[in-house]
Amino acid sequence: MTVRGTAGIPAPARTAIPRPVHQPAPTPPGAALKSRRTSSWLTALRYVGLWLLVAFFLMPVYVLLVTAFKDPGDVTVTGIFALPSSFSLDNFTDVWPKLSNSFRNSLSLSIPASLLSSLLGCANGFVLAKVRFRYANVVFPLILFGIFVPYQAIVIPLAQTMTDLGLRGGADRTGGLAGLTLIHIIYGLPITTLIFRNYFVGLPDSLMESARLDGAGVLQTFLDVAVPLARPAFAVSIIWQFTASWNDFMFGAMMTTRESWPITVALNNVAGGQSIPFGQAMAGALLASLPTLAIYLLLGRFFLRGVLAGTLRDN
Repeated sequence: MTVRGTAGIPAPARTAIPRPVHQPAPTPPGAALKSRRTSSWLTALRYVGLWLLVAFFLMPVYVLLVTAFKDPGDVTVTGIFALPSSFSLDNFTDVWPKLSNSFRNSLSLSIPASLLSSLLGCANGFVLAKVRFRYANVVFPLILFGIFVPYQAIVIPLAQTMTDLGLRGGADRTGGLAGLTLIHIIYGLPITTLIFRNYFVGLPDSLMESARLDGAGVLQTFLDVAVPLARPAFAVSIIWQFTASWNDFMFGAMMTTRESWPITVALNNVAGGQSIPFGQAMAGALLASLPTLAIYLLLGRFFLRGVLAGTLRDN
């Protein structure tokens, strides 16, 4: 293209002046080797730090295992980290008669509490996520408010209420287990509602609309569509609620009599005497941890899917 000057004389063409290309300075031969060595040292230090943290957090588990399987005569405070000289089940046979009844009590408490609170939370979550009604944005925060109420704030009025209803130990033929189960069902509703509500929010609305177009009502849609799809959320909810009710100590000590003690209260009495049988206490703690471990192994494959549900929503 010709550029005209002011007098009609073609102006000289402008040529771009090439800019000098800056070449990076060559790396000295020893610098790359030094950088690789530094990176290797940092990686090694990170791994060492991680293994030290793992060892620190697993140390109590190691002490529990080696002490539980030691011969009762080999259990000493000075040799707490020593491996057992001989493998023995005496601690388990000695402590099981003291805990067997409480073990059954905890099972009869935790199984219905986790199942019923999960079912009710599933219904709440479905309604809040997929059924449009007025004040839904008010009802959900009010339900969640229960998560932030500490046990200690309600223990005295709760004990009085359970006594008035005849559901506290001594007044109840179950020794307080029925009232304790009811407490865990009600107290678990906020967290189970949150779990299922977040899960159902992540499901596409087209599934529910298809069921409605086929003539299904809200209840049938919930039972035939929502519940079968909510297995990951059920896994999270049941693991959470079973662990919470199984590990509860305060409500169990407050609500039950000696015959209906849950495992945590009975275990506290095994380890709470003047002369503590460390081997029996460790064996009892190991036995008490088995049901929660079994629940996680049974439902763990759904756990991560349920935890991540609701973080991403399909369009």
